Amino acid sequence: MADNFDGFSVNLFQDEDGDWLAHLVEMPGISAFADTPAAALAELTIAWEAAKESYRAHNEPVPVAPARKEYSGQFNVRIDKRLHRRLAMEAGRAGISMNALVAQKLAQDSPRL
Repeated sequence: MADNFDGFSVNLFQDEDGDWLAHLVEMPGISAFADTPAAALAELTIAWEAAKESYRAHNEPVPVAPARKEYSGQFNVRIDKRLHRRLAMEAGRAGISMNALVAQKLAQDSPRL
């Protein structure tokens, strides 16, 4: 399928009434429905193009899909001080930095794309 959605993920499913619904996963407000999957995707393309036009008309930036963004590799997370202590102790026992420990734990629990 061509990337009509600028890198955004699409969820396409049939509802209990038999209609096909499509929406951008990262922007669920951008959605469409139709009688067939192909028609629902075509309607979603129209909805996404209209949304982009609206952003531009209001001098707002068009959202960028997470898959297309550049990331620094850094983010801050606030956690409970007891968890912070446990992670620091675990990292110390493993002989690695807490950053390395947390990165390992996140990598284990994150699906590969």
